[in-house]
Amino acid sequence: MNTQAHSALPSEPSCLPLKAEDAVAADRRRGRGAGINPSGRFEPLSRSVFDDGWDSADELPPFKTTIQVEKARTIITRNDSPDLSFDRSINPYRGCEHGCVYCFARPTHAYMGLSPGLDFEARLFVKPNAAELLERELGAPSYQPKTIAIGTNTDPYQPIEREQRITRSILEVLARTNHPVAIVTKSALITRDIDILAPMAAKGLAKVAISVTTLDRRIARAMEPRASTPTRRLAAIQQLTEAGIPVGVMVAPVVPAVTDSEIERILEAAHTFGAREAGYILLRLPLEVSEIFRDFLLRELPDRYRHVMNVLRSMRGGKDYDAEWGKRMRGTGPYAWQIGRRFELAAKRLGMNKARAKLTTELFLKPGNGGVQLSLF
Repeated sequence: MNTQAHSALPSEPSCLPLKAEDAVAADRRRGRGAGINPSGRFEPLSRSVFDDGWDSADELPPFKTTIQVEKARTIITRNDSPDLSFDRSINPYRGCEHGCVYCFARPTHAYMGLSPGLDFEARLFVKPNAAELLERELGAPSYQPKTIAIGTNTDPYQPIEREQRITRSILEVLARTNHPVAIVTKSALITRDIDILAPMAAKGLAKVAISVTTLDRRIARAMEPRASTPTRRLAAIQQLTEAGIPVGVMVAPVVPAVTDSEIERILEAAHTFGAREAGYILLRLPLEVSEIFRDFLLRELPDRYRHVMNVLRSMRGGKDYDAEWGKRMRGTGPYAWQIGRRFELAAKRLGMNKARAKLTTELFLKPGNGGVQLSLF
């Protein structure tokens, strides 16, 4: 086995051809989503593994999950995107063991000098001081409360949360300060925290969206290998609803010619289990995600590869992805319009989105002084 190194091409990754030598052996990536581990776009060299004829490639170890502590200096991330309904969020983890091949957050691993491919789902970073930082930031004299979104980048309830419990520690701070929170996840692990979320919801401080990409367990296992099964996600919707927590379903992402035929069935199933709000997002393939997703199609759905990519590009101005605001979440063109109308009609027929749960900031108690903000007068 040898490792080849060559200068990284300046071209956008979505334009690069897939290379057979970039593929990682199946036994090394068992239980993972990505089939490749390309070098990050900021690396001066691009490396690929090839067999030099000595059969030493068989000696390479499998990709195991490793955890590294990241000492964050701030925890609340701000954004001014017109495409988003929130202006602040928290990400307890960097990288995600769920391994979703389509995850738009994969390119962020390049900032750590790691691959957006297998490294993203195997080399994870945790922020153990997240709750401490949050309490400090909420207590800043200039802080004005607005809903904090959790799970907008990587999943706050990915498998390592069972032991790390960082998301739970964040919720404890938010509950203690009566701060509103909206959570997005595709993990049934969220039901563990019903004891915190239910009292918050009763005060108008919490709501949850469960992401359901497909009801086909085989497709789900291939696309999002370590996420909860579709059945368990639906069960989580039911448990949260029965606990009095407002729950919605996110049909996200909608993968053209793979999962778009399921839009109505996903909404019907989610509604049956208690979801009363719904949203959808079209598949997004920024930067390295395009290469990772195309490799997935060639491995798992080779007969659909050309059709899927052609349909997707018809909704992205002829490209794998268009990041323009107002277009990146929904796409453009006849096919995108059809997806939008189907979603709207199905949601309307089911009576979803008639009313959206609104969270309040009026109960907020700034940390410090025993949880009570003292007045000068």
